[in-house]
Amino acid sequence: MSNIFSFHISQTLDSVIQFLDHSCQTKNAIAIKKLHARLLRTGLLFFSLNIHCKLIFTYTTCLHKNNLQALSNCCKFLIPVNPLPFNILLSNFCRSGFPLLALKTCSLMHVNSVSLDTYALCSSLTASSSMENVNFGKQIHAHVTKSGWLSSVFVGSALIDLYAKSSFVSHAAMVFEEIPVKNTVCANALLSGYVEAKLWDQGIKLIRNMPLLSLDYDHFTLSAMLRTCTGLSAIEFGRQVHGYLNRKINDLGNDVFLQSSLIEMYGKCGFVGNALQVFNLAGYRLGGKRNRDIVLWTSMLGVYGRNGHFNEVIGLFKEMLKEGIIPDEVAYVTVISACGHTGQVQLGIEYFKSMSLDFNLNPGTEHYGSVIDLLCRAGELGKAWKLMNEMITKGHENPSISMWGALLSACEEHGNIEMGKLAAQEALNLEPQNVGIYVMLSNLYARFGMWDEISQLREIMKERGLKKDVGRSWIEVTS
Repeated sequence: MSNIFSFHISQTLDSVIQFLDHSCQTKNAIAIKKLHARLLRTGLLFFSLNIHCKLIFTYTTCLHKNNLQALSNCCKFLIPVNPLPFNILLSNFCRSGFPLLALKTCSLMHVNSVSLDTYALCSSLTASSSMENVNFGKQIHAHVTKSGWLSSVFVGSALIDLYAKSSFVSHAAMVFEEIPVKNTVCANALLSGYVEAKLWDQGIKLIRNMPLLSLDYDHFTLSAMLRTCTGLSAIEFGRQVHGYLNRKINDLGNDVFLQSSLIEMYGKCGFVGNALQVFNLAGYRLGGKRNRDIVLWTSMLGVYGRNGHFNEVIGLFKEMLKEGIIPDEVAYVTVISACGHTGQVQLGIEYFKSMSLDFNLNPGTEHYGSVIDLLCRAGELGKAWKLMNEMITKGHENPSISMWGALLSACEEHGNIEMGKLAAQEALNLEPQNVGIYVMLSNLYARFGMWDEISQLREIMKERGLKKDVGRSWIEVTS
């Protein structure tokens, strides 16, 4: 394929396409242009829309990225009224990660009066969703409304998905109401928007209305149900969903996502025993062989950690390693934090070091934060301060407000006034309006009888309009 002039008209179209693929991979601009000229002279370009589209796609993705003029020049030989090649381009751009080129193709079609059919509209809305470009999506929405394409459930679903992913959930709900024919896909798109926006009540309302609209629950719907129950800590509704899953899904024990959602739902509601039962039943395949992946292990570790079962976290982590499961970053955050709560400082530091040594994982801000919290709880303030400086020198993110807060709290507990003042200053540099830092610093001053400094803090808080937050709690009330 190195010599472009070796091509003849009699050669198959597949050979031309293979050559274009090879030239695109090697970024061989000269070869692509020579092939283009050869196709023009032989006339083959005008008899094959597939090759024409492939050539345009090669030009725009390999040689003329984000260049609308180049795209227009490549498309000038296409039949203006035929949307097929443009639709192929739209699809290729979306699949290949070029949403901007897809939107420019849509604009080019509209300017040249090429019909925008369902395929073109859905692809353009998908591209807008990928770029989170709600403004372009709104223009397409206006065109859809005027042209009557809102009657298409596919276009409607794409519109709902765009608005939901762009955090315009009210717009997504409006489109859902306007669609004359609804299906589970468009309901799931709206439900996803509710879940991401933490509008749990609206999510439950939609879930309960789906049977009234003759819409079935699929795996996505069921997973969203469990996430909604988790967000609301609605244990009774969660149990109903669990019962529904047992009745409707034959191989529930082998569905990782639903199983992990169940574990997290029970854990968030405080039912650790139920979460453990789900975990113990999960992962069985035909023949009795168990295969629990890291998602399930991490979910159960998180349940133990959130509910204060720190010894169980460490025990489960060790069991996971024995079964040959490779831990991820989330599992390490949980187990290091558990070591801090149980006072096992050395074990926590060993786990922190094993991330990079044993599993080639790079510790992140959360891991450093967990180790700093571990050291602060053990009164190792000097080591905690040294580790925070190490974060900066090694190019990690600067210590977060929670890290400085943990150090300040430890300084208050162990009576280190100088380091406490430094930690408070660093924390207030990050969040000047953080009332909690002022309160902890005030408590530190009170420990040493520094009443003048406390008065100054109160004056500063008064000037900035800061007030201590009032604690509150909430529970689910059932009739």
